[in-house]
Amino acid sequence: MSADLAAEELTRLLGTRPFRSYPALLFTEPAAMAWARTGAPAGAVVVADYQASPRGRGGWPWQVRPGHGLGFSLVLRPDLPPEREGWLYVVASVALADELGDVRFAWPDTVTAPDGGTVLVRLGAFVQLGPQRTEWAVATVLVEDAAPPRGRLLARLAAAVEQRLTQPPAAVLEAYAPRCLTLGRFVRARMIPLGPGGPAVVGEAVDVLADGALVLRTARGNRVAVRPPNLGLLEPAEPPDEGKQEGM
Repeated sequence: MSADLAAEELTRLLGTRPFRSYPALLFTEPAAMAWARTGAPAGAVVVADYQASPRGRGGWPWQVRPGHGLGFSLVLRPDLPPEREGWLYVVASVALADELGDVRFAWPDTVTAPDGGTVLVRLGAFVQLGPQRTEWAVATVLVEDAAPPRGRLLARLAAAVEQRLTQPPAAVLEAYAPRCLTLGRFVRARMIPLGPGGPAVVGEAVDVLADGALVLRTARGNRVAVRPPNLGLLEPAEPPDEGKQEGM
């Protein structure tokens, strides 16, 4: 275990925030989920110096180098209707911008440098749904390049996510939209399950909603909301050929 993530150092920096710190884990998210199921309070953190098999949304693999970068999972107990489960991606993105400064967002789960070319942070979110409300949630953060000491950054990022989660959706979206590089671009949303014959939506990204969904305006002028939990892969697409559209 690197000294900057050792229990003694994190106790000093995190104060009363409950945490579990490990030299190595397969992935912090399942550990945080297991803790949440057995009563972990809101704000509890699971952090590991090394993660052997971390996964992002849709099971896409991440990489965490031991002693480098910062990967952690944060237990939340939000007052969030089940249909808004994708909202955590927007909240976490804006919270990270609050602490990291001049960054941009690639919807739904990536924070980049201003030019969009360098990935700075990857995000994951798991929401345990009840019949009428969210029982609990886990937000997972991987800061790609975080040099020791990392404990202070961990404390700041966890607090920022909690603070943004209490704000009205309009305030969070006002901070999110100007930084979202996906808006204004033509994209193809390939939905789960992925595969050659799997469902896909192509259109211009025109809005992000209070449930975290990305709105695509198709070539026919329809507006289709793509929710993060249903997305398999988002990839660039060619704009429609206006000449061909007029001739159809």
